[in-house]
Amino acid sequence: MTTHTTDLIIIGAGPCGLFTVFEAGLLKFRCHLVDYLGVPGGQCAEIYPKKPIYDIPGFPSVLAGDLVDNLMKQIEPFKPTFTLGERAEQLEKLEDGRFRLTTHRGTVIEGSNVIIAGGLGCFEPRKPAIAELATYEDNGVEYVIRDPEMYRGKRVVIGGGGDSALDWTIVLADIASEVTLVHRSQSFRAAPDSVEKAERLAAEGRIGMLKDANVTGLTGANGLEGVTVTFNDGQTKDLAVDHYIPLFGLSPKLGPIADWNLSIDKNAINVDNSTYETSVPGIYAVGDISEYPNKLKLILCGFHEAAIACNVIYARQHPEKKHVLKYTTVAGITGL
Repeated sequence: MTTHTTDLIIIGAGPCGLFTVFEAGLLKFRCHLVDYLGVPGGQCAEIYPKKPIYDIPGFPSVLAGDLVDNLMKQIEPFKPTFTLGERAEQLEKLEDGRFRLTTHRGTVIEGSNVIIAGGLGCFEPRKPAIAELATYEDNGVEYVIRDPEMYRGKRVVIGGGGDSALDWTIVLADIASEVTLVHRSQSFRAAPDSVEKAERLAAEGRIGMLKDANVTGLTGANGLEGVTVTFNDGQTKDLAVDHYIPLFGLSPKLGPIADWNLSIDKNAINVDNSTYETSVPGIYAVGDISEYPNKLKLILCGFHEAAIACNVIYARQHPEKKHVLKYTTVAGITGL
């Protein structure tokens, strides 16, 4: 069991979670972020990295993926730590007033306060309708690529036609021994440059590409050994594989957070919008997952909420100190 100790536990590593690290870092708080996705950035990184965003102050237009990259650079001085590819499962308050978060893989994070920046909730993978699927989960079937090196020298089938499926196909072409992309139609929903790269790799024989097809069956005695691909015309093809990675997008769900005794309304967490504290003292919520009168679900609003929450936490943690807001134009930025 891995245990991390920190000042702030941040649940969710999307844009609002990442900016929370910046605001907390200015106050000398250490942060540890937990996210079910395998990379930081939330929806911006996983679902629409090439989508332009127009309402970030100072940027007439910025690609979602570029926004995430900039946020990661912005928080580098504060050296946050991450647990990625793991779902926040249990949250309990300890006798000394601190919190203990346990993920679905048994990782433990302990901290003085919790900020939930979970966006629309826990993004769970959309799973294909294959009868044997559950049998091979984490035994040949993965929905999140946590470490590309895991696939070095392996035979991999990727399902899907969006940015994530195309991008990982391109990456794994240089790592896996065999990569086959299976997509249900002739056209892709990915960025044109990614489609061009993948089709070029297919033309060069470096990857397989099966269109108008779906993976419909899985086989193997002690782990995944093969998949059955069914084409739209009814023909089938069997492939020997080590891994099947269906990348069909993500579905937002509140997940285990719903069982943490928080005040919840319509899959969002009610907060006091003067502090962004939830109904449980010491637990705060910012970004799309928080709810209060006249709430606007915008990234820029989540940034504001994160700044308020961090400063409220600091004042409560240090009642003996007179808290004076220090502008970065004067104080600069220094790491912990």
